[in-house]
Amino acid sequence: MESSTRTPSERLLHDAPEFSLVLGGPLYQLLRRAHLTDDALTHLRQRMVVIALIGWLPLLALSALEGQLWGGSVAVPFLHDVEAHVRFLVVVPLLVLAELVVHQRMRFLLKQFIERDLIPESAMARFDAAIASAFRLRNSVPAELLLIAIVYGLGILVVWRQYVALDAATWYATPSSAGPILSLAGMWFGYVSLPLFQFLLLRWYFRLFIWMRFLWQVSRIELSLVPTHPDRTGGLGFLAATAYAFMPLLVAHGALLAGNLANRIFHLGAALPDFRFEILLYVVFMLCIVLGPLLVFAPQLAQAKRIGNREYGTLAQRYVREFDAKWLRGGAPADEPLVGSGDIQSLADLGNSLEVVRGMRIAPVTKDAILRLGAATLAPLVPLALTMMPLEDLLKKLFDILF
Repeated sequence: MESSTRTPSERLLHDAPEFSLVLGGPLYQLLRRAHLTDDALTHLRQRMVVIALIGWLPLLALSALEGQLWGGSVAVPFLHDVEAHVRFLVVVPLLVLAELVVHQRMRFLLKQFIERDLIPESAMARFDAAIASAFRLRNSVPAELLLIAIVYGLGILVVWRQYVALDAATWYATPSSAGPILSLAGMWFGYVSLPLFQFLLLRWYFRLFIWMRFLWQVSRIELSLVPTHPDRTGGLGFLAATAYAFMPLLVAHGALLAGNLANRIFHLGAALPDFRFEILLYVVFMLCIVLGPLLVFAPQLAQAKRIGNREYGTLAQRYVREFDAKWLRGGAPADEPLVGSGDIQSLADLGNSLEVVRGMRIAPVTKDAILRLGAATLAPLVPLALTMMPLEDLLKKLFDILF
């Protein structure tokens, strides 16, 4: 088929780019020049090791040089700082891994919209504009420069120093009346390692914003939803599966929380149950970040459900009246047998269609997704349960619950 004779949807289906939240931006281009990535996001292991070691290895060396590696005069030497090791040796690699997972799970997203005929021909230009807008924002140099400014202006000077840093003498700082006094390791930590970590984290929040903005723009298009679609979301069921792409990101956040709580349990005398409300709010917050963007389709899905109930209810009424008149009021031909008639099967099929419409969800979010993503966020906290009871007692309690 010649390009000039294709419809807008056929052209977009044939030429649709892979949808990616991660293949763009100054950092991505820098990693490409360093031969640490490409369009397929290969060299994953090298990226994970290099980025993690930039943040962690100098801290190890400088702490050893200052005599604060294992002991020394501080309350929390470097090797005892669980949060620091978790942040750079667990969370950072998970943030890098999440890029590959999100890219692979979402790359065919655009074709799903087209292949399912969800975008009307008249709205194809708006859909194409939403794609281009998302890619421009993803590739924006000013956006990443703004993230760096936020990291140094807010993340380090305000959030970390006032709300996150331990209120005790540590390998990176000693409290004083004039504020924390940074060690050599603390200077690298505060001006290189931590900003790098916070930038990677904020960059993911920025990508989630791009994702939410793209979905919102698509939700402004009047989609061709089918109320009787078996996925019970009018044909948008494939969007529910995209939530699983963010599972490594949720595990990373769970690990970040676990490291923070571990420091307070081991060095400040806190107990895990003291943080139960914080943990609950944290899990709810993470679920809202990942699943919340999908709620933008709720108005259209609710409208499709209302229209489907009305239209299929009217169709069912017409059919059952004709069925009643034919088989119960003497309208059927004398030579037409009831047994084997397709009318009964059609009546059953119509009933099933009505049940699908009535069971239609008003958001492409499933209970299974909520449970799995919540479990992924909580999984890194499980080892902290050992601070409450011995491993043997914990395993026995788990065994009693499961069996």
